[in-house]
Amino acid sequence: MPVLERFFPAAEPGRRRRTGEEPMPFPMGSLPGYQQGTLAWDLPEMIKMVKLVWKSKGELRGTKHRGVLESEDALGGSAGDARVRGQTGVVSERRGSYPFIDFRLLNNTTLSGEIGTKKKVKRLLSFQRYFHASRLLRGIVPQASLYLLDEDYLGQARHMLSKVGMWDFDIFLFDRLTNGNSLVTLLCHLFNVHGLIHHFQLDMVTLHRFFVMVQEDYHSQNPYHNAVHAADVTQAMHCYLREPKLANFLTPSDIMLGLLAAAAHDVDHPGVNQPFLIKTKHHLASLYQNVSVLENHHWRSTIGMLRESRLLAHLPKEVTQDIEQQLGSLILATDINRQNEFLIRLKSHLDNQDLRLEDAQDRHFMLQIALKCADICNPCRVWDLSKQWSERVCEEFYRQGDLEQKFELEISPLCNQQKDTIPSIQIGFMTYIVEPLFERWAQFTGNTPLSENMLNHLRRNKTKWRSLLHKQHSSSRSNDHSGQVTGSQEQTLNEEETP
Repeated sequence: MPVLERFFPAAEPGRRRRTGEEPMPFPMGSLPGYQQGTLAWDLPEMIKMVKLVWKSKGELRGTKHRGVLESEDALGGSAGDARVRGQTGVVSERRGSYPFIDFRLLNNTTLSGEIGTKKKVKRLLSFQRYFHASRLLRGIVPQASLYLLDEDYLGQARHMLSKVGMWDFDIFLFDRLTNGNSLVTLLCHLFNVHGLIHHFQLDMVTLHRFFVMVQEDYHSQNPYHNAVHAADVTQAMHCYLREPKLANFLTPSDIMLGLLAAAAHDVDHPGVNQPFLIKTKHHLASLYQNVSVLENHHWRSTIGMLRESRLLAHLPKEVTQDIEQQLGSLILATDINRQNEFLIRLKSHLDNQDLRLEDAQDRHFMLQIALKCADICNPCRVWDLSKQWSERVCEEFYRQGDLEQKFELEISPLCNQQKDTIPSIQIGFMTYIVEPLFERWAQFTGNTPLSENMLNHLRRNKTKWRSLLHKQHSSSRSNDHSGQVTGSQEQTLNEEETP
């Protein structure tokens, strides 16, 4: 963080802002089209500008460069190797490097007990990625991703963006209004709202292209780990960044890192968990030595996209290196296996009252906590939204369980649809994971209205799941009882018919 602050200093970092003071580190009056009380760029005006620039640069076909690494990056890896070491020293993964899981190979490997070799387990791309790549090679620029530049979305979607800081923000409705481009639209708006485009001198076309890359690298066939989940986490992160206890000390670099990490924290998620990758001997498991396998993949994939898009190419080398490292630290913190580690550390800080948010390390730690909260905040949403997310994540669990059963693997915990019901899964998740973290977060923020609102939703939702679980148990006992009565009646009839 000191590197970032040296090149992009905020006005007296760590100083509490006075009421009415501009949160951005640059004079708003110097921006074109600025009027008192409005944003630096009105969103429709910004989008029109991007549309014109995109058309004027049409001959450049910037998207042709996807999948083609810079020469200095390409030197770090051989042909066919999805891991590339750039000049910064951080190992990245090429975009789309996640191999499609060929379950025919998985079945053969499982039955034979052999460990798949490089020759047997090829690093294949999914059909969707192959088709997308072939279109780019033929010079066909995908049009669907440019829907953001269409003015049709500016109606209800624009109205929703004006309330993006509200906790009851309906990300499912927003995704429908943006034609499935909720993540790209939300990120463009938030980068504009927080003044990050001007502060870091980001090229709007390149920025939009990077956001599209991130959104496209989520798998829409995943019920839960998809781009809508990423948009939901990003919106929650935006709400947390506005909490006064944290917002008073955040620098533009902190805000950009928080939003980028939230948007890309699950990029290229395969829809199965780490234990599944380990027991199927997936190459990612061996690549990261069975430690934070998915989180490492999300991070390295994000670095690969940053380099391919050249979004930060105009920044000094040490700045980009610092950004890449801190993104990794934030994304790796979302590993649920490290929950107790962060919770114990947060409890210690709060009990000792030794958090100094003027210090970059303490601010970064609280960004990690904020991202962890955003990642698992679904139980703290209003019931209608929370229930949808609960059903989606359990559907993804059940799909993994069905695969494990099909290929005669041990069914992972929470993945057995016959034994693990949605209410029981959610009650356990809320009790042991969500409640302890959000109670500490509320203690840190000083029980703000947002924190109180989240905890109230959490308690009400937990009560509703308990009620549903009780109904399921009552229904199950009723069915068992009726079955027993029927069996007894049949036995009596058989005895009466016996001569």
